[in-house]
Amino acid sequence: MKRHVGSSFDEFLVEEGLLGEVEATAVKRVIAYQLRQFMEENKLSKSAMAKRMQTSRSALDRLLDESNPSVTLQTMDRAARALGKKLRIELI
Repeated sequence: MKRHVGSSFDEFLVEEGLLGEVEATAVKRVIAYQLRQFMEENKLSKSAMAKRMQTSRSALDRLLDESNPSVTLQTMDRAARALGKKLRIELI
């Protein structure tokens, strides 16, 4: 008998203990994508963007690397401000 027939993908991820990790990865990819888009639209180099964020280029590289989970809230907040936005994190 197939145990996942009829279940949702989220239910499968919960059963496998992967939902939180998958959601965090998705959020990281969206942030990296939005930041790259902003940089392209505004013709900003990584060095210029890091300066605008008041952070190091290596911190920006970590933020742009979709597979690197080691990004601080402070770096994400700086990126949001550089985009003219606010970072909002909530527990739901």
